[in-house]
Amino acid sequence: MMSVTVRRFSCPPEDVFAALADPWVYPTWVVGASRLRAADRRYPEVGARLHHSIGVWPFVLNDETKVEEWDPPRKMVLTARTRPFGEERVQIEASTRGPGCVVRMEEHPVRGPVTLIPSGVADLILHIRNVETLRRLEWVARGLAHSRTPTS
Repeated sequence: MMSVTVRRFSCPPEDVFAALADPWVYPTWVVGASRLRAADRRYPEVGARLHHSIGVWPFVLNDETKVEEWDPPRKMVLTARTRPFGEERVQIEASTRGPGCVVRMEEHPVRGPVTLIPSGVADLILHIRNVETLRRLEWVARGLAHSRTPTS
């Protein structure tokens, strides 16, 4: 069972990976993440973790996401824990397309009760969530790029 979501961004892959490399914007673009509690100093290096919360107060769960692969500006792979529901593997890839890029996000459950959800249902839910996630990621990437652009 796997969900694949693709979106064309109006910024280059380098801007996308600058956003992915900034742990403090994680709850801005990840749908369901409510706050970032801490980030390992070496984030986004392989093995580094983000300590975040999911949900809406008062129903908030503390959990973590671990970097499995970091190959900017092409690919990032994460393992996101959402206890007590399980773990998901998330792969984000970007490829240049004209002045912008195409971002492909692949997500699939790897452990826990989430693996028991029928694949058609899980794919639909994840796809709807990830359409918004990629929309937010583009906003963050463009915003960070704009803030780095020197003014004349």
